[in-house]
Amino acid sequence: MNDEALSTLIEITHQYFDGLHNADVDLLKRIFHPDCVLKAPGIRRDINEWLSLVSNRPVPANEGLPYAYRILNIEVFGQQAMVKVLCPLLGSTFVDFLGLLKENDKWLIVNKMYADIPDYLNVE
Repeated sequence: MNDEALSTLIEITHQYFDGLHNADVDLLKRIFHPDCVLKAPGIRRDINEWLSLVSNRPVPANEGLPYAYRILNIEVFGQQAMVKVLCPLLGSTFVDFLGLLKENDKWLIVNKMYADIPDYLNVE
């Protein structure tokens, strides 16, 4: 993995965290591919469905919730990457796997898998 790719992936991941924490749908649209599908056990949503949910739920920043998101792991192979993150969000704790591809000289999230984890589970 080269330093430029890693730096870009970290930046995109922090934009993802900012978008979640501030319910910034415009920011999230810029880092997700338009045909992205979000998947959780028993749930499938296209990007527009998910963005609608984000824009209509309580805003973590406005609720005074801590900005406690963390990158757990980044793997890069050529023009594909998998970023594993911890997202404590609105009373739940999620582990997200963000799949990214670099196409047309731009990294975008093309897939998101996520699941709520029990508080006692150590994810590191």
